[in-house]
Amino acid sequence: MASLRLDQLITRHVGPIELRVGAGECVCVQGASGSGKTLLLRAIADLDPHRGESYLDAQPCSSLPAPDWRRSVALVVAESQWWSERVGDHFDHDPDAAWMEQLGLPDEAVDWRVSRCSTGERQRLALLRTLMQSPGALLLDEPTGNLDQDSTRRVEALLADYRQQRGAALLWVSHDPGQIDRVAQRNFILREGKLEEGSCP
Repeated sequence: MASLRLDQLITRHVGPIELRVGAGECVCVQGASGSGKTLLLRAIADLDPHRGESYLDAQPCSSLPAPDWRRSVALVVAESQWWSERVGDHFDHDPDAAWMEQLGLPDEAVDWRVSRCSTGERQRLALLRTLMQSPGALLLDEPTGNLDQDSTRRVEALLADYRQQRGAALLWVSHDPGQIDRVAQRNFILREGKLEEGSCP
């Protein structure tokens, strides 16, 4: 169980941002192209220079080495990075078979070459790679942006299960109003560097 809290977070033209995402809660952020949604997530992940502070429960980002923070507060992007030819080389241990099945991936996918994977397969495998590290909070930058409807629903279901079972905090950037209605407990619009609370069922 982990909550994510932003305290006067500022990066480039975004901020100051004050926000708390509770343990087991999904909060969505939407906004126009160039409004700074990705910049916000990168600042929370301590990938870009910023002022202010992010907390996972009572643990401030500034008190941890960057790799430790990024394992606990993990950023998932639409176009992931791969540094080895074989998919399985990117996992510390065998992926969860139930999660593989839930994402519509065969067991042998771990032995695939990354170059033979479609964009959507790489996106789902990158999400799986991140979840296997058991982060307490997830920063999701359009995690279904390259997926068809069936794969999108599979990812949404897995993330809902993870959030509820692990008590993880999810901050999810999405451009799809239908998706926001399905996954979010609260919804914000990033406009002129500030978060404005929107309507959400």
